[in-house]
Amino acid sequence: MDVLTLAADNPLNHVVNHWFIKSDSGYWLWSANQTNLVISALIVLIVGPWAASKIATGAESEGHERYVTRNPIAHAIEVICLYLRDNVIEPLLHERTARFMPILLALFFFILINNLLGLIPIIDFQALFAGDMVHQGKAPIGGTATQNLWVTGVLAAFAAVVINIAGVKELGLGGYIKHLTAEAPIFVWPIIIPIEILGTFIKPIALAIRLFANMTAGHTLLAVIFMFVKMALEGGIAIGAGIGIVALLAGIAIFFLEIFVAFLQAFVFMFLTTVFISLLSHHGDEHDHDHAPAVA
Repeated sequence: MDVLTLAADNPLNHVVNHWFIKSDSGYWLWSANQTNLVISALIVLIVGPWAASKIATGAESEGHERYVTRNPIAHAIEVICLYLRDNVIEPLLHERTARFMPILLALFFFILINNLLGLIPIIDFQALFAGDMVHQGKAPIGGTATQNLWVTGVLAAFAAVVINIAGVKELGLGGYIKHLTAEAPIFVWPIIIPIEILGTFIKPIALAIRLFANMTAGHTLLAVIFMFVKMALEGGIAIGAGIGIVALLAGIAIFFLEIFVAFLQAFVFMFLTTVFISLLSHHGDEHDHDHAPAVA
């Protein structure tokens, strides 16, 4: 029996969801991913207001110091928020930027925190003290919540609701329906309208699958590489030392790459949501259709 799931024979044990509480019929009442989601939400709800209090302008008696952010962590969060606002959201949403900033930033940081939590070997720490429980597929916390297609699907569904409600509010119900014609001649409506309706569903589906696939592939690759370390050590010091060292160094490199991917995938999800909101607007409809980024 393997002690560490990170180096287990099945690397998916480190990534996939684990049940914690089951009903008598076998229905999962609570899982490790649900705990991760609650922790991520609490971090966003606690750290967000705290960072805002450190970024907020101070009293006039402080002089120029009143504009200085009063914590390095809050400063890093401020830099990220300003970059996303000035270089991503505002160029797409213009005067609607302030309205959608809270939703878009909440999506970004919630996904980011879940991605980063998935890189912490929480399941492995539990296996050290309750190995039998973990190898039965049971754990109170751990795994990668954004690897769970149900989780990414709910996030994408939330984004889809925001996108379409924003479109109806911006265009009006009549303008929203007219948008489905893509301003095309009436004789091609039987082709265009079904495609546009399908696109309404395909966009969030693409968001869900993209996040799910990237987090699954990257985290599984990391687990596979560390599995090589374990296999090399089992082959003996003389034989496995060289292979183990190479695999360990490769694993460390992939780990830092996964940190970058965690930020990148949170950014991509937020960015594409912003793009889809901007497509349903009064200005430049034809232009937006021609230059919308691929989501497949």
